[in-house]
Amino acid sequence: MNKYDLVKIIENFAPPELQEKWDCSGWVVETSQNDVKRVMIALTVDEKVFKQALNKNCDMIISHHPMFSVPLAFRGIDIYCAHTNMDKALGGTTDTFIEALGFHGSPEGEFLRIVEKNISVKELAQKIKKVSPNARLINNNGVQNVSKIAFCAGSGMDLYHEAIENDCDCFVTGDIKYHSAVDAQIVMFDVGHFESEILIKKVFYGLIKDKIEVVIADENSPFKTI
Repeated sequence: MNKYDLVKIIENFAPPELQEKWDCSGWVVETSQNDVKRVMIALTVDEKVFKQALNKNCDMIISHHPMFSVPLAFRGIDIYCAHTNMDKALGGTTDTFIEALGFHGSPEGEFLRIVEKNISVKELAQKIKKVSPNARLINNNGVQNVSKIAFCAGSGMDLYHEAIENDCDCFVTGDIKYHSAVDAQIVMFDVGHFESEILIKKVFYGLIKDKIEVVIADENSPFKTI
């Protein structure tokens, strides 16, 4: 299949113009070869994933995370990413995580999704733990129940104040720092960057599986529970 036709399918779902100005979504490596027969889908392109692609005879890698610098060894295979545009797209990164919990969110602003649901903190924690076993709870005020939950997959703490402004009493995201946790005015869950975004590979797969042979990269969080 022509690689540009393949990418067009992804861009129709997650238009490139949605990406943030600082982002590097799009072609990471663009070789002179136009036709591809097998594609690997990954969250992050690192040496392990690149070797998997070679061993599986993949012509191309489609990832969520961009590469801000590309090793010379990686430049022999096409690499394309959809990052913040996939985060913002309806049915994208955050929506996929929310759906895994059994909820449906509505967009608020760009990245933020909001779920209005009367639920106990304990029940919400149980739902989150099924998707993200190592999630951490921040509940400085001992809240028992919440009713308006903001979600942002990945590193979403920049949206904390937006969640507050939208009267949310809970915020679910990843990469929460210590002092942010200490100062938290509402219930928060740090679900982990990897865990909140890894499900997006299913979205990429669903978009292109009928067009080309697809291989899913074997990836794990770099953090281990000890």
